Amino acid sequence: MARKNSTGARGPGARRPARRETGTPASTSPGSVSSPAAVRDGPRAAASPAAPGSATAPGQPRGAGAPVAAPVEPRAGAAASVATLSRPEEVEDVVVRFAGDSGDGMQVAGAQFTATTALFGNDLATLPDFPAEIRAPAGTLAGVSGFQIHFASRDIRTPGDAPQVLVAMNPAALKVNLSDLEPGGMIITDEDSFTDANLRKAGYDANPIQSGQLKGFRVIQVPLTSLTLNAVKETGLNRKYAERCKNFFALGLIYWLYDRSPKHTRQWIEKKFTSRPEVVRANVAALEAGLHYAETTEILGPHYKVRPAAFPPGRYRHITGNEATALGFVAASRLSGRPLFYGSYPITPASDILQELARHRNFGVKTFQAEDELAAIGAAIGASYGGALGLTGTSGPGLDLKSEALGLAVMAELPLVVADIQRGGPSTGLPTKTEQADLLHAMFGRHGECPVAVVAPRSPGDCFHMAIEAFRIAVRHMTPVIFLSDGFLGTGAEPWLLPNVDHLPRFESAPLPDPANFRPYQRDPRTLARPWVTPGEFGYEHRIGGLEKEDVTGNVSYDPLNHEKMVKLRAEKVARIAEDIPEVKVLGDSEGPLLVLGWGSTYGHITSAVERVRARRGRVSAAHLRYLNPFPRNLGQVLSGFDRVLIPELNMGQLTLLIRGRYRAEVVQLNKVQGRPFRVAEIESHIEALLEDRV
Repeated sequence: MARKNSTGARGPGARRPARRETGTPASTSPGSVSSPAAVRDGPRAAASPAAPGSATAPGQPRGAGAPVAAPVEPRAGAAASVATLSRPEEVEDVVVRFAGDSGDGMQVAGAQFTATTALFGNDLATLPDFPAEIRAPAGTLAGVSGFQIHFASRDIRTPGDAPQVLVAMNPAALKVNLSDLEPGGMIITDEDSFTDANLRKAGYDANPIQSGQLKGFRVIQVPLTSLTLNAVKETGLNRKYAERCKNFFALGLIYWLYDRSPKHTRQWIEKKFTSRPEVVRANVAALEAGLHYAETTEILGPHYKVRPAAFPPGRYRHITGNEATALGFVAASRLSGRPLFYGSYPITPASDILQELARHRNFGVKTFQAEDELAAIGAAIGASYGGALGLTGTSGPGLDLKSEALGLAVMAELPLVVADIQRGGPSTGLPTKTEQADLLHAMFGRHGECPVAVVAPRSPGDCFHMAIEAFRIAVRHMTPVIFLSDGFLGTGAEPWLLPNVDHLPRFESAPLPDPANFRPYQRDPRTLARPWVTPGEFGYEHRIGGLEKEDVTGNVSYDPLNHEKMVKLRAEKVARIAEDIPEVKVLGDSEGPLLVLGWGSTYGHITSAVERVRARRGRVSAAHLRYLNPFPRNLGQVLSGFDRVLIPELNMGQLTLLIRGRYRAEVVQLNKVQGRPFRVAEIESHIEALLEDRV
């Protein structure tokens, strides 16, 4: 529920100083809201930069042409009446980024704002961005942690190209994130942190607020640290722990700015720190102080309201990709009637899956934290051999180490699933940054002819459905399946419609033949799957292992013609999965000058960019792949209808290589390997250039 303005007593630390603004303040007049016909993720309606959440009219560069007011003079005397502040201005969508040291609680602040926004009913997408170090040196550029959230009263698919509001807890956070900020955007800084020492750590020769470097932005200086210390002084916390509450003070400011209630966060604090009542009191006091400070001082100017989005009917929760992945695997266990075993060695960004699955022992889930990656996949293969759904999870470096054992699962033809939550590489690489660079590894990263099926979710919520699909394919076709997610999907969040369990696909392995007729490699004539036999069943004894098998009997064989036959059978078995998966669908016309083809986590950015261009020109279409081996059976037909195919991907062109190797299509690459997802504008501008023959 939206919070109502209170005229009650001011919270701790609230005071009524003159407005503290620097730079070039922009007009505070409200901006217009885009019409219902506005395209999703499209340019926003015209507004001044002082209205965070509003933007320019369709086709107008963001921030261009906005009115700029004269510098605001400090106010004397009483502030404007609360009645004026009680009418928030409506905007359609907003992008906010919290940034500070990795110990400043920016992920907590962002997660709490996300949860509150989800409860309010907005559509949202998030982008957590944090360093690999557990605690990088305070005040340094390497130690900056950020959390971006895009929330709206309409359907959105991405966390936004550029924040309109940046909360910078120190100079390093400002320097790292300033280049991403929308022109004319709002910067809220902790005035207390802009000391000479912190400025030097961030590489500033002078205070950028005072030197004019932030001209064109609306800068709000708030003494966050000192106000927080004042707000929590009655709790008895020492200074070290008291300062840690300042993220909640900053969160209170943003709650007021966008008319959010702090109720959910208060409840979360009380539950999280239930054993430490003094910490509960301090965090709640800081949260309330931030909210009341913004309300009573008017330092942020007007506040804004983003109405709830019009979702299809149903029950929703906000969910991260890794949470959805774990729940999907649990659902697969129930749908198949088999227990789930998860063997994993902790590795970023896949560790959340282990933690989430460990919470679901009541559903028969068994989790095993192994001593290394090889032990994890070995245990999962053993579980699969024993009749359970064998699952292991990792990221790129771990997939390297699992490759030999994955070959064993291919030879034994067992229904194993490997969840690879991709990150930047090679080697240790960028552990907390996203990338799509494991596709060719998933396809070919094993010795010998060793095919496996490969699937890739397209959004955090889709991780649930593709996790089920991975096991459905594995069980039905008796083959290992690699589930390719990535850090952007795994840690990002969105509202998720809880599915109707009656509509989820139930699946089971084929019934065993009569023991008298049992042959371990006697195959189903349609799928080529061999029988899945649980050890100990009388009459079904057979050999199994990594040595080549004789067709039908499963005996060890070194016969060259038999080996070639088995290699072709294993490949054909994976190829036949194409008859058991959906055809690829096209957004837009089935023929034309340009198709934008993507896979995995690029879905939201590609779809948004294509919809923007189609709203203006209508000469571009899009298609997205969730099945990568085998490809959907109609992909060749789809590609043949277009003059050119643009493939944006977060690698150096891996899907491009696969498409060029199989289909006669004129492919144009758009690659990015910066540890960050695409911006919608990057893809949009490339589409425009191709349509105008500038590329």
